[in-house]
Amino acid sequence: MVMARHWGRVVAAWLVVVVVGFALALGLVGEGLFARLHSGNIVVPGQSQAGVDALNATSAAAAAGPRYTIVATGARVTGTAVAEAAATSARAISQLPHVESVATPWTVPGGIAGPQAAALLAHGSAQSGGFAVVVTFTGSTTKQDLARETPKVDDALAGLLTASGATSTVRGGTQQLVDAVIGQIKRDLEVGEGLALPVTFVVMILVFGGFVAAGMPLAGAIASIAGAFGALLGFSYLMQLDATVVNIVTVLGLGLSIDYGLLIVSRYREELRAIARGRPASELTDEQLIAAAGATVNRAGRTVLFSGLTVAISLVGLLLFQADILRAIGAAGVTVVAVAILVALTLVPALCRLGARRLLRGGTDVAPEHGIFSRLAQGVQRAPWVVIVVVAAVLVVLAIPSLSLKATASGAELLPVGAPQRTLVETLRTDYPLLASPEVVVISKPGASEQQVAAWASGPASALPGVTRVDPPVAHGDLFVVGVHTGDGGLGDASRQVTTALRTTNPAPFPNWVTGQASNLDDFTASTWRTAPWTIALVVGATLVLLFLLTGSVVIPVKALVMNVLSLGASLGAVVWGFQDGHLQKVLDFTSVGAVEQIIPIMVLAFGFGLSMDYEVFLLSRVVELHEQGRPTDEAVALGLQRSGRIITSAAVLIVIVFAGFMAAKVLVIKETGLALVLAVALDASLVRMLLVPATMTVLGQANWWAPPALRRLHQRFGIVE
Repeated sequence: MVMARHWGRVVAAWLVVVVVGFALALGLVGEGLFARLHSGNIVVPGQSQAGVDALNATSAAAAAGPRYTIVATGARVTGTAVAEAAATSARAISQLPHVESVATPWTVPGGIAGPQAAALLAHGSAQSGGFAVVVTFTGSTTKQDLARETPKVDDALAGLLTASGATSTVRGGTQQLVDAVIGQIKRDLEVGEGLALPVTFVVMILVFGGFVAAGMPLAGAIASIAGAFGALLGFSYLMQLDATVVNIVTVLGLGLSIDYGLLIVSRYREELRAIARGRPASELTDEQLIAAAGATVNRAGRTVLFSGLTVAISLVGLLLFQADILRAIGAAGVTVVAVAILVALTLVPALCRLGARRLLRGGTDVAPEHGIFSRLAQGVQRAPWVVIVVVAAVLVVLAIPSLSLKATASGAELLPVGAPQRTLVETLRTDYPLLASPEVVVISKPGASEQQVAAWASGPASALPGVTRVDPPVAHGDLFVVGVHTGDGGLGDASRQVTTALRTTNPAPFPNWVTGQASNLDDFTASTWRTAPWTIALVVGATLVLLFLLTGSVVIPVKALVMNVLSLGASLGAVVWGFQDGHLQKVLDFTSVGAVEQIIPIMVLAFGFGLSMDYEVFLLSRVVELHEQGRPTDEAVALGLQRSGRIITSAAVLIVIVFAGFMAAKVLVIKETGLALVLAVALDASLVRMLLVPATMTVLGQANWWAPPALRRLHQRFGIVE
């Protein structure tokens, strides 16, 4: 009631939060959120990261700086004029601050005809019409230095490109690739929310029948986005935030805010009608409007709080994983859920009080107890076993492809085909293999001799199936580094098989670390399997406790978990079928990499589970309320579905619209996340909540509410009901 009584102060306070949150996050004041984001391989403690850390600790590795590569095509490589232009460009670049070396086909020892030039010529030939220039910066070069100096490198190369008649160029490096991914994610976020918010508003107008009612959840969603941005900016000073975290977490906050706002506004309208009972809205007093807000927060507010706790629990499970990105998503996600709950319990009730009388423009008559959703429930109750068998069969069939899931950790492949940085990486891999980084790297531990490592590199290592060439060992202090090339980008079958052989069946004859993308993926997978049992135990245990406190039953919580497993398995199976198997390439405009990004299964389970339990709570809170009023189970289910069905369906449609914005993204992992969560929500809100829940509750009857006497007494003392 406090929020409704002091609605002006509440709205003003949230307005300040919105302005400050967006100003800080967008960099209008200070550095800004997007400037603090990172992107790169997901790493966990293990053999791969241990080797990288050991190598980075050597002085030679510390001295190595970033590389900037320019690849030209359609060029004339031979000729005196081209060679002179190359020499001039190389001299100009070498004089730039922070530049350590410049390599062109004309300025390396031996010139264009020398053996070193072959690495810088497309396919190793001067007749190919393509060449590369590699600029290496010093180890002390910062990101800001690189951003300042690379345009000067481009200017210095203009004469060479003109003299050679190059028709096109691509240029970049690791930092440019990271910037491209982050920039694309930022654009995807803007496009997704730009599409989702207007469509969501239109749908809410149809649901509520008016602009005012529709605007309340949307205003709450905007406040939640601002709060989420502010929370993420704060987290960026405590931990590294991957760029994908922003999309996932802010859109989760947006979706939950719309869900909770929809529930609060609908319940407030219901409470007002219960008070008015057909009287004109103008006759309601301010105290009655405030009392309706109090009743709403006391009832629907508890549902929001309880629902938010179930979502937060699923995200807390991410904190147990070792990967920093999962911990960041978990920590930031829990914070954003808290923001969404706070908005729903403070700002939305204040807005309801502000527009209370306009909410009743459609009339003040109490809604009937029977309608489309109660008739649907009664239809299900007439043939519950048929519904259970058919729905379960559909979900199982959809889940079958998930059994063949293959994880990957894409780099440049995250970007769409044709993106400059992806084109550069692919061109280097196919046309300049001698410039490409090795897919698998073996780092000897201290104690190995150079002769021993060299003998292994030129013999057994070169003979491994899938290996195209092996670099001679390079000394880094007392460590020796051997690059093993497969030509598949690091996550193809050859790289995976070579990595498995080097780590298990056919290791090098000296102590070593095996690093690379495939090795890192192996460590991530092993870490996930080690952590998963504890995460599952935490999430399942806490969810069972919360649902017991809500229902007083030990049967309903177990049944809810089983149904969630079915719906989540189905959504994950559809992702494998669509992305890994490539059946949705044309529909969603992407190129399949033959696998699913490694964090997707965990994201589906964490976010999908939380959202599924969200709708479970929406429905069960109504059913429990009616059952406690003395209604028989079947009647409580039918009437509960009638009262909550529109809310669940509308909320699901709205959150599907929000997550569908992800499916329009250009970054592959964001697109996969969008489809996975759209399917998780759609399947749960339709097949599970509307059909499977009523059917199973009908079959179980009074057994739905069973609990041992000791637990019943515990629920009577500590139970949470709306």
